[in-house]
Amino acid sequence: MKKLVFAVTALALISTTAFADVIADRQAVMKANAKEVGVLVKMVKGENPFDAAAVLAALTALNDNVQKIDVAASFPAGSDKGDTTASPKIWEDPATFQAEVDKFKKVTADAVAAPAQDLDALKAQVGTIGQTCASCHETFRVKKG
Repeated sequence: MKKLVFAVTALALISTTAFADVIADRQAVMKANAKEVGVLVKMVKGENPFDAAAVLAALTALNDNVQKIDVAASFPAGSDKGDTTASPKIWEDPATFQAEVDKFKKVTADAVAAPAQDLDALKAQVGTIGQTCASCHETFRVKKG
């Protein structure tokens, strides 16, 4: 009996740790995305001068990161518990969530394929990227505070 209790307890701890790692991994992806978008936003706001090479580098890094998002691996059942702002709606409506991720993948791939060559084009690209992020976050992210 003691072995069974120990085994169940160990399995529960391993599962909790595994989900903590999954949550930390997906949060790292989102922070990396925000960092690259931040580079672009600073140009749009005039805080940094427009730099086509920096735009391409940020878009490429963002796209590389976004293309690696695997919904099944990053949001397994049970990983809605813990230190996360992922909404339960991700698991309630996985098809719509997958569609949002796929849309984000397309938007970033399109941006890399035709990177902005001037500030006005960058404003449009950042607007599209931002709308795509906001669309997903409105439904599939729990607001803090």
